[in-house]
Amino acid sequence: MPQLPPIALSDARTAAAYAIFLACYLVFALGKFPGLKIDRTGAAIIGAVAMVAFRVVRPEETLRHIDFGTLVLLFSMMLIVGNLHLAGFFEWNAELVLRRLKPRHLLPAVIFTAGFLSAFFVNDIVCLVMVPLVLSISRRMRLDALPYLIAVATASNIGSVATITGNPQNMLIGSYSHIAYREFLLHLGPVALAGLFLAWGILHWLYSDRLRAPAGEEPIPLPELDVSRIAKPAVVVTAVVLGFFAGVPPAMMAALGAALLLITRTVDPRKLYEEVDWGLLVFFVGLFLIVGGAENAGLVRRLLHIAEYWDVQKLGIFTVTIGLMSNLVSNVPAVMLLKSLPAGFSDPHTAWLVLSMASTLAGNLTITGSVANIIVVETAKPEVTIRFRDYLRAGVPITLTTMLVGWAWLAWTN
Repeated sequence: MPQLPPIALSDARTAAAYAIFLACYLVFALGKFPGLKIDRTGAAIIGAVAMVAFRVVRPEETLRHIDFGTLVLLFSMMLIVGNLHLAGFFEWNAELVLRRLKPRHLLPAVIFTAGFLSAFFVNDIVCLVMVPLVLSISRRMRLDALPYLIAVATASNIGSVATITGNPQNMLIGSYSHIAYREFLLHLGPVALAGLFLAWGILHWLYSDRLRAPAGEEPIPLPELDVSRIAKPAVVVTAVVLGFFAGVPPAMMAALGAALLLITRTVDPRKLYEEVDWGLLVFFVGLFLIVGGAENAGLVRRLLHIAEYWDVQKLGIFTVTIGLMSNLVSNVPAVMLLKSLPAGFSDPHTAWLVLSMASTLAGNLTITGSVANIIVVETAKPEVTIRFRDYLRAGVPITLTTMLVGWAWLAWTN
């Protein structure tokens, strides 16, 4: 999507744009506005309306600031993943891998199952499905669930870096960069794979004393699932993924798959619509308009000048900058703010890949670093409480090592 030329604004409108932008990004950073119950989605709505109300973004220009390709891809993938969820696809895959495991095999099985599924589907849904299953298995094997829950969160983030459809920020980057699906996977798949092995090694090292099952405990087989329920969704998803690899625009291919899955006699459409994260879609629309207003007011240009002063064209500095921004304001707002930078690099292609890699892997640093982490923590309650320091103990070494490997790989191969 080409960047729109800035428009001339009065001093008052420019000041309003700065105030709106800073207030919204404060909420993105804190999770809510101090003293008020305004969450990130609410802030995006309020900020977008304010940008139009103060005519920082003219009403007739609003649609030009919204990247509908990203919205279509995100919405379509939500419908596809929601259909798979209702059909029991994720449970079937997870149980296929995790049934009859010995306790010592559970950690790598959880890591690579969550990572692989997150590579092709939105990682948030993978976490929603994996957490109850991991709790059930650890309970049956009489294992401490904490290491395995942290494994779900970190592995889902790491695995999602591999493809355009792995997480929302990658969908956004795929739309702006026009990097083909298979090329994205070719460059970032190895980063995801290496990251999963690193997560396995680090978690095993940190929790080796908590991964042992009681002596004589036998693995308990999990119940069978009706495979016939997932036949149609599995065929459609396979066709969609093959379309991605064949070079069909991801938004179009995902939309075709979602449309086919809506033609059904068995799935209640209302249940499927409940699987869609409408708040995230609205958040994206609002964020497009907020950043569009910031561009019109010249704020983004000022940030670009600061970036030039920091010499972010060096991939190492760019990686650190992305990591800090992603943990400060969350990864999607950070990507929206930094999307203008890759065009100024001598190698924009590599810059886009670094933006994807760093913004995704940085999400493993803290519980609040990504939505997937929050989903794991909240879904595990009240059975298991994951404290901030518990997560940080694993998040820091996993984030630092995976980002270092990602930076080294992209610097070496591009």
